[in-house]
Amino acid sequence: MAGPVIGDDGLARCPWGAGDPVNLAYHDAEWGMPVDGEAAHLERITLEAFQSGLSWLTILNKREAFREVFAGFDAEVLAAFGASDTERLMLEPRIVRNRRKIEAAVANARATVMLREQGGLVDFLWSFRPDRTPAPHDTSEMATTSAESLALSRALKKIGFAHVGPTTMYALMEAIGIVDDHLVGCHRRGTSGVWA
Repeated sequence: MAGPVIGDDGLARCPWGAGDPVNLAYHDAEWGMPVDGEAAHLERITLEAFQSGLSWLTILNKREAFREVFAGFDAEVLAAFGASDTERLMLEPRIVRNRRKIEAAVANARATVMLREQGGLVDFLWSFRPDRTPAPHDTSEMATTSAESLALSRALKKIGFAHVGPTTMYALMEAIGIVDDHLVGCHRRGTSGVWA
């Protein structure tokens, strides 16, 4: 268990965001902040799925390559990927080469396109926002799932999404500000504009 860590700049941060400069930049500029548009939400779902079993730093370091090879997470372009694209991506050393996760990214793009008929991916994800956000004081109080992430996972699977388990969906909810899991005392807590 660990509480906020004071950095060299005098700012308190969640412990995971206080070390490596890439993690620090992501923590300070992005984690817990809403993103704009379908592609940005599809990117976050995809990256969270690829992170499963790996460190988030690994994914952040490969992020630009993911954006390039997955067509900027344009759902229509990615949805058109076929078997030859999967094979091409399995040979791409700049990303995580996991066939099931690559196939899930394509399936999720197809499901995203279909979801447009029901209001779209953004509204769908945000409809699972809880009434209250957690307020962890240290890492031992941080959740890895919630009733809402379990419901979101089930709902996404029902409409064709893959690699969207409740833990992965909770990480997504943290990443895009559906919940604010910055520790109490972290300088970023409460700055998303979602949880005032």
